[in-house]
Amino acid sequence: MWALDPQVRPGPTNSLVDVAGLRVGQHDRRGDGWLTGTTVVLAPPEGAVAGVDVRGGGPGTRETDLLDPLNQVDRVHAIVLTGGSAFGLAAADGVMQQLYAEGVGFPAGPEPGQVVPIVPAAVVFDLGRGGDFGATPDASFGTAACAAATTAAPALGSVGAGTGAECGGLKGGVGSASAVLPDGTTVAALVVANPGGHVLDLRTGGLLGASALLEGDLDVLGERAAYGLRRPDPGELQEARERAGARSGGLMPKVLATTIGVIATDATLTKAQAAKVAGIGHDGMARAIDPVHTMFDGDTLFTIATGARPAPDPVAFHGLLTVAARTVTRAIVRAVLAAEGCQTPAGTVRSYCEAFPSAVTTS
Repeated sequence: MWALDPQVRPGPTNSLVDVAGLRVGQHDRRGDGWLTGTTVVLAPPEGAVAGVDVRGGGPGTRETDLLDPLNQVDRVHAIVLTGGSAFGLAAADGVMQQLYAEGVGFPAGPEPGQVVPIVPAAVVFDLGRGGDFGATPDASFGTAACAAATTAAPALGSVGAGTGAECGGLKGGVGSASAVLPDGTTVAALVVANPGGHVLDLRTGGLLGASALLEGDLDVLGERAAYGLRRPDPGELQEARERAGARSGGLMPKVLATTIGVIATDATLTKAQAAKVAGIGHDGMARAIDPVHTMFDGDTLFTIATGARPAPDPVAFHGLLTVAARTVTRAIVRAVLAAEGCQTPAGTVRSYCEAFPSAVTTS
């Protein structure tokens, strides 16, 4: 499985909340023209050091300039991942208002409670996938996601910001994974997989990032996990090729997409180190998606560090970077495997498990 270190293992929930102090909340709406949602990651009240790396030609983001190591504020209080393209950035307003009501934010005045919550955000393009192009997340989605936030493992698949997600003609969604390093440091990722590129190898039907999986990552398949992933039947593969070509024009990526996510660790990092982790995290995205970072994607990864554990030395930081990238890959694969197909006005969007039942057979 891992050439890196056999001692690396998933955390207790194999999700972002294995980094103590983080909470994840999700809200979505489907039906009557809707197929979209919002996912929020809440930091501890004191915030967490954060960095960001934005790639691709079509980003939709908020407060990313603030995370430049040259700029003053180094802690965020929440990160919003949402559908709705640029309209969906309004979901962050609801998160800000909720945190402000709780007195959580960057001190900006002489009196208690005079704070400005720092809430960076990024969006995926899912406009019109439910039928109504104008059905997009607003501040109420952010408020509802905050209300739903918990330290329990988040639901994966077609939920939250991944509700309307697609992956090269297959259903996309929310995925998460974690890893505990030999020294006890935890690294985790939560990703909304909605790329213009493919997540599978059209020569074999296998998932591009499957080689990065750790033992336990297939639990998203339920009872089928015991049988692992198999090479799908040739007939299923041929049908997938035809559907992929029809939906995306062969090698031409589907116009307007984007994969976004959050990497988290309990290590103590500087703002510059957090930005480096986010950048290396894109290597993990590239191992699971092809092509990636196209002119039609706005791929964005945030990193947050709670500082509950000591700062890594240079060798340990190298290991953290390597694990962070692979954890992003695992999160994307788990998103694809957890996704559920759905019927849309444009037709049926099948999940990987529906398109390749022989790859996840129980017999």
